[in-house]
Amino acid sequence: MKLWEKGIPTDKQIEHFTVGNDRELDLVLAKYDALGSIAHAKMLGSIGLLSNEETHSLVKALEQIIKDVEAGQFEIEDSFEDVHSKIEYLLTEKLGDAGKKIHTARSRNDQVLVDVNLYLKDVVTDFKTQVKALFDLLMDLAKQHQNVLLPGYTHLQIAMPSSFGMWFSAYAETLIDDISMLNAALAIVDQNPLGSAAGYGSSFPINRSFTTAELGFKTLKFNSVAAQMSRGKSEKSVAFAMSSVAATLAKFSMDVCLYMSQNFDFIGLPAYLTTGSSIMPHKKNPDVFELIRGKCNKIQALPYEITLITNNLPSGYHRDLQLLKEGLFPAIQNLKACLDIALFSIKDIQIKEHILNDKKYDYLFTVDTLNEMVVAGMPFRDAYKAVAEQLENGSYQSPQATQHTHEGSINNLCLDEIKQKMNNTF
Repeated sequence: MKLWEKGIPTDKQIEHFTVGNDRELDLVLAKYDALGSIAHAKMLGSIGLLSNEETHSLVKALEQIIKDVEAGQFEIEDSFEDVHSKIEYLLTEKLGDAGKKIHTARSRNDQVLVDVNLYLKDVVTDFKTQVKALFDLLMDLAKQHQNVLLPGYTHLQIAMPSSFGMWFSAYAETLIDDISMLNAALAIVDQNPLGSAAGYGSSFPINRSFTTAELGFKTLKFNSVAAQMSRGKSEKSVAFAMSSVAATLAKFSMDVCLYMSQNFDFIGLPAYLTTGSSIMPHKKNPDVFELIRGKCNKIQALPYEITLITNNLPSGYHRDLQLLKEGLFPAIQNLKACLDIALFSIKDIQIKEHILNDKKYDYLFTVDTLNEMVVAGMPFRDAYKAVAEQLENGSYQSPQATQHTHEGSINNLCLDEIKQKMNNTF
């Protein structure tokens, strides 16, 4: 069944090429298509285009479709082009003429816009919940290990003293920025495009404020052309937010892989989180974090894929937009999986203490040494040269410890302030 069919058959090769894997991808949208249709049916009833009986029967049938979807009993067979045609077929098969009326005053263009926006609202909300859970875990680890010192590196060269408290809470605070990105994406998709039809509105006296309230959208995408142009922009906004989360996960995963190597040996992972080698019996590889890194790096390419698909399209609908689902939907599942496995794995990370006992880390405290000279009255440049001379002639003596008092330093992590910032942002 094709909603646009006029009795003229389409060549099978053309049909296969144009439909692609849309049926499979549309299963993700089935519940949202039914929800949009429920709101649309109620609105049509409110303006007299459907009788009370027709409205009631359509809503009841659509609610049953949602139950079937949630039970895994909904499918889109090859005889249907997409989720919209399958649901309309089911309604017509069950209700006759009432089912045929459900498409009044709308197009597949605004149908899929509604479906995608409703779906992405749920997706972004779920991501926020997952990111917050990861934030809480990292903050707990930061507090637990706040006094365990860790060498900081710049240019992969030994730099200045850090701590596990600083390391964990650094990634936690970075996740707050990611929440801000998710909030921005949510604001963009939380607009109702239903009623824009094919992108130019309808001559029917529809009530778009009715469906906005019914579907729980924060606002209406008022201009019909703007509603149609949001296709691609909504997906790209969510993709950029996902990319932000992915960048944080990828960088943290790289740190884990680096810090777990024998050359660093700052952390360990329990055996059940590692894999072995087919030839080297001693190997315990951090494959989980390598795959998180790889998957998240791939997700960071998604906004640019969407940009290239949509960049030079004029206003109005174009079939190119169908391709957005192919990149976005699998990426959503991959990011959810990465967040889940990160939560599962990070909680059992093993922290090595007394790392700084190794003599090669004595130079971590050179800045603290020269700062002490400055406090004692020596100009900074003179103190810098004095410490450099000590290092050069081998007379430098490391203090092995120091006290940093400013906000956000190793001895003043501001964990409570970071938690409050997350609460305010979330």
